[in-house]
Amino acid sequence: MSHIILKAEDLDGYLTENDKLYLERMDILYRQAMVSFGILATTTRSYAVEREKQNLIKLYNEMGAVMQEICQYESGIQVYSFCTPSETHAETSRVIAKLRNQNTEQQEFVYYMQRAYELLFQLAYGGTTGTTKTYRFIKTPVTMPVQNYAVHKITNIDDKIENTVICVMLRGALLPSMILSKEIQEYSSHDYVTPFALFRIKRDESKHENDMEYLLDLDRSFFDIELLQDKDLIFADPMNATGGSLVTVVKYLLDSGVQPRSIQFFNVIAALKGSLRVVRALEHCKVFTLWMDPALNELAYIMPGLGDAGDRLNGADTETPRNIIQLIADYGVGIANLYREQLREIENTVLNVKRNNHVQ
Repeated sequence: MSHIILKAEDLDGYLTENDKLYLERMDILYRQAMVSFGILATTTRSYAVEREKQNLIKLYNEMGAVMQEICQYESGIQVYSFCTPSETHAETSRVIAKLRNQNTEQQEFVYYMQRAYELLFQLAYGGTTGTTKTYRFIKTPVTMPVQNYAVHKITNIDDKIENTVICVMLRGALLPSMILSKEIQEYSSHDYVTPFALFRIKRDESKHENDMEYLLDLDRSFFDIELLQDKDLIFADPMNATGGSLVTVVKYLLDSGVQPRSIQFFNVIAALKGSLRVVRALEHCKVFTLWMDPALNELAYIMPGLGDAGDRLNGADTETPRNIIQLIADYGVGIANLYREQLREIENTVLNVKRNNHVQ
């Protein structure tokens, strides 16, 4: 079978009755917010603008409290602002605001996406306690009167990161996956560069949220299934709207006999519904998200969201969808130099899987 399909109704089957009640509460509150959006978009009266802004502040605070309430009882969902000190939240909010802004152009968008994944890595691994320390000896550019070295003591988290494989859900997730791999390399005492597994997964954009289908194209995916056995699988996707893409890929791997040691999902923005679906559908899966949004529209886009993250990271395809090598080439010299070890691993994965499968 070269294609695996998961349907929206299959995903909804994982939600509990309590989940559905929370989601209904969020939908009601967000519909109220959309009334204020409509007024703000059309009115020129200053008193009306101020009134609706105050109403939105109240509604967003209420929605935030509801999301925090449900996440408090679901340890598999870790939201940055729900489980870190409040003094760090302003930086997170600033990064998200820049990513949301429609005036943020591609290069700046890439920069803030990098910042977002650095924060997510800290969320997942920065609070590690009880670990040993290790020393790194760094040769500096200073050579007078002799070659200088700096000694840096760092937390040893090799046992937590050096069993990982980065699983890429192409195409919007390619650069975020490289960023996470780079973070792992930087925190490894051995400069560990993660292996990669590349999955061509997309959803049927002609359908709506309630009848959406998710298509895993195995002919255009590149992975060594044996490499995934007993590994910590890390998935990065800037947006988790419905959870369908992740669940489709992981269910395929489990059905193929893969038994991962753990599954981690890193999102910059996630909808409450998508996060709940993921942790309900996948046992021992943990979701790390920088920011949680309250609702989905009928086309399964996150609201308020930030648009098509893949296009904003990679640029839109002009005529035909680019393959993985073309996409890497389009990142340009800056990205290629920064992530050269990661790109080498990705290229080797693509070429080796093609050769082994005799794909022309």
